[in-house]
Amino acid sequence: MAIVFHELVPVKVKERRRLKDFLYSLFLKEGKKLNNLNIIFCSDEYLLDINRQHLKHDFYTDIITFDLSENTKGPTSAELYISIDRVKDNAISLRTTFINELHRVMFHGALHLCGYGDKSKKDIAIMRSKEDECISLYRL
Repeated sequence: MAIVFHELVPVKVKERRRLKDFLYSLFLKEGKKLNNLNIIFCSDEYLLDINRQHLKHDFYTDIITFDLSENTKGPTSAELYISIDRVKDNAISLRTTFINELHRVMFHGALHLCGYGDKSKKDIAIMRSKEDECISLYRL
């Protein structure tokens, strides 16, 4: 199992070992095996290009999650692309800290990989509840 951080833009993530362990335990708790997870910190423009190319969306977003697993029953292999620009702006508009919002977005991506959606109002409510649970358990 490997969780690797890639910084296309500089970002301070403290206690990376602890965060990796928490993400790994999240997958276990949700009954998913984790093979590898690449977390790529990038800019708005970089993620916008990915959004346009791969999802045919022409708007900024804070995260795009790619499940690269060979099958749904096997171990998860995935990439999380996170726009640090969006996370900073969202932290301001949501009146939270950058680090809290960054962790929330990482947990959001991991939860997607564990099977949680965010398309319907009901799914959004469940996702927010799970994100809050992760933030609380992680104790930033």
